[in-house]
Amino acid sequence: MDNSRLKYVYLVVLSLIWGSSFILIKKALGENNGELVLQPLQLGAVRTMISGVILIAIGWKSFIETKRKDWPWLAVSGLLGTFFPAFLFAYAQTEIDSAISAILNSTVPLITLIMGSVIFGISFSKKQLLGVIIGLAGAVGLVLTGMDSHPDQNYLFAGLVLIACTCYASNVNIIKRYLQNIKPLAIATGNFVFIAPLAAIVFFSADGASLEYSSPAVQRSLMYMVVLSIFGTVAAKIMFNKLVQITSPVFASSVTYLMPVIGLTWGIMDGEQFHFWQGVSTGVIILAVVLVTREKKVVIK
Repeated sequence: MDNSRLKYVYLVVLSLIWGSSFILIKKALGENNGELVLQPLQLGAVRTMISGVILIAIGWKSFIETKRKDWPWLAVSGLLGTFFPAFLFAYAQTEIDSAISAILNSTVPLITLIMGSVIFGISFSKKQLLGVIIGLAGAVGLVLTGMDSHPDQNYLFAGLVLIACTCYASNVNIIKRYLQNIKPLAIATGNFVFIAPLAAIVFFSADGASLEYSSPAVQRSLMYMVVLSIFGTVAAKIMFNKLVQITSPVFASSVTYLMPVIGLTWGIMDGEQFHFWQGVSTGVIILAVVLVTREKKVVIK
């Protein structure tokens, strides 16, 4: 299949996988007698370690074939594209619904466009700039309406999702600018070669070794983590790296266009409430993403 068609296959598959990641994070955090089964630090660390073991096992050969001069960018890509977001989303979802996280995550193309232009010298059109402005307005509206309709939730934690989105946006631009000619599997493996040891340090620092692994609640949470790691991290990372290379940073990040639909569906099925003005704000964000992701030739200055 040629790249002009393959990119849409990747886009849909990634949307389905990552759109389901938010409910998996919620389920992995779990709840037992009113307390979280896994703490956010433990969840982020376990997810990274499981993914690291799998990727290093299948992709070590591709990694060692990369040039040492590329290793610093592989490390930075791993930190921004996986390590920090894993913890930020885990903490955010202790206070806000998984569906809201999915919607806010759709701001990634907007942030990607801004960073691509300001930092990485990638040009954009006036229509895309309009999309950025509309999208930011939608994100602000979503947070404000959420604070009003869910007074029991701390929507300041939505800021953690936006920080994670900024990390993702930085990563996609780094891959396009500095890792364009490296195999997608090598990029994903290289990321985890550098961040998996850091995750292990976090895990043991967060008393991960003291978890009651015989507990059904812990085992259930770990099951969700395995699914999240295999599909939401390992498989998705490889596909996303390839998508960035065959398209533009903004198009690749537009995977978040369909993710809110998937995330919302899972959230509502799990009993989360969604109100009218949140729906309006979601529509504004999606309109912005449509404007931003209209394909144009990528020009790197």
